[in-house]
Amino acid sequence: MPPLFSLEHARQLDASDTLGTFRAQFLMPLVNGKPAHYFTGNSLGLQARRVKTIIEEELSNWAENGVEGHVKGPRPWVRYHEFFNEAMARLVGALPQEVVLMNGLTTNLHLMMVSFYRPQGKRTKILCEGKAFPSDQYALKSQLRFHGLDESHLVEILPNEEDELLNEEKILRTIAEQGEEIALLMMGGVNYYTGQKLDMKRITAAAKDKGIVVGWDLAHAAGNVNLALHEWGVDFAAWCGYKYLNAGPGGVSGVFVHEKHHGKKDIPRFEGWWGHDKESRFEMPEVFEPIPTAEAWQLSNAPVFSMAPLLASLQLFEEAGFEKLLLKAGRLTQYLYDLISQLAREHDNAIKILTPADAAQRGCQLSLVVPGIGKTVFREISAKGVIADWREPDVIRVAPVPLYNSFSDVYYLAKGLKESLVKHL
Repeated sequence: MPPLFSLEHARQLDASDTLGTFRAQFLMPLVNGKPAHYFTGNSLGLQARRVKTIIEEELSNWAENGVEGHVKGPRPWVRYHEFFNEAMARLVGALPQEVVLMNGLTTNLHLMMVSFYRPQGKRTKILCEGKAFPSDQYALKSQLRFHGLDESHLVEILPNEEDELLNEEKILRTIAEQGEEIALLMMGGVNYYTGQKLDMKRITAAAKDKGIVVGWDLAHAAGNVNLALHEWGVDFAAWCGYKYLNAGPGGVSGVFVHEKHHGKKDIPRFEGWWGHDKESRFEMPEVFEPIPTAEAWQLSNAPVFSMAPLLASLQLFEEAGFEKLLLKAGRLTQYLYDLISQLAREHDNAIKILTPADAAQRGCQLSLVVPGIGKTVFREISAKGVIADWREPDVIRVAPVPLYNSFSDVYYLAKGLKESLVKHL
């Protein structure tokens, strides 16, 4: 076998990759006229080639049928959101009736908290991770203010100073010690900055034992890691579609609501006509009758043209098989981890990985730090055709995505990093 840090080794891994052909199903950006080595699927996934076909089909339906496109054509628009439920449910470990695609992520988190954050008595607090994605922080704090509460009711688990990771034992201790005062646990399943994956099953179970409502932001988890939301007893979750799910910029978000909350007419929610009983919706009744599924939380009819790219992507997930994709993702990311670790040994730890070494505690993403010269290194690998992601103050985020990244991509990323380290050290 060729040396680990060699193009020959990467090509041998590619040759044995049974999912390698899916790369050709995506459009790769060009850098200097050549296909890029794209590692930002954790920020914006690539466009599937069949997106254009599906959008053109919807345009044709509109052109040929006008308003009748709601009930005619290959995918009648009045049912458009339903075409996603089974595939999406498989990706998040849910029942099809527990999932619905609608709105954007933060909008959906707010809609979920209207129903599931109900502070009363001494149970008023929200438990979250410190240094969460800012939009989550804004949403949580504004929910507190909406209920007339201040930020003293926000319990934040700050990351460790030494490694910037969240201590799960500290989360569990906080649940045990303050559980009677916590109304809602709302955390990111995979941290956007470090790529750390929390033990959602364990944390959910501990919170439920204390009577806490549990919600997860799965922006960096859906389509990236194994989820079993129904089995774990999660109350609600939401995720965006434009990262690992390749739904395009601003792509539609997904929502999970556990079936135990379905069919409850008295549950607090913001209501809209698309969440009303399907049989009588177009009779325009004055009284809201919720659909007895997660669809009850819908407000408006499906934005067809912005949902079409996600439909294309989910078809590819189905064809590849998510379990196979997870296995490949593990191999890709471990290969990158091993190459970066070798660089660290060879260059006196001039580069380090924030993301946990334990594969069970991460998905695709690795977060890299090159002290002092990180931004310079980032610019240099970008000029060499590697599309990565910079996050202040000093993190280069890279995510080898199994649907379209190759082992050779991983090699070229590591090669670019090595050349920059040699140049500046």
